[in-house]
Amino acid sequence: MNGNVRQWLVASFDRLESDRNRPAEFSAKEGSSASALLEKLGATIAEAAQVLERLTEADLLAQCEIQGYKVSGLEAVYHVVEHFGMHYGQILYIAKSLTGADLGFYRELNQTGRAE
Repeated sequence: MNGNVRQWLVASFDRLESDRNRPAEFSAKEGSSASALLEKLGATIAEAAQVLERLTEADLLAQCEIQGYKVSGLEAVYHVVEHFGMHYGQILYIAKSLTGADLGFYRELNQTGRAE
């Protein structure tokens, strides 16, 4: 998720050369600790938030090429939102499946069925 957000949002809108090595990301058998990965993802999300805060209509309409795809800035933003949401959902599903626990995201709805 870090590589995708960095490549599609940070590098593309900051006009940086992407140094992402996607095949290496997926073939790695060992890596950083969970806390180190979360810290790195947090830093990338903070950078992405800064990018999103300054986007203009022109940025969203401009065409760019990312991973060989020609997309508008708006398409790039939506790609990241969709991609991140999909993987986040997968992580939650696996966590719930492994633990059998209610992760508590909607505990406030358990009593009445609506937020109060």
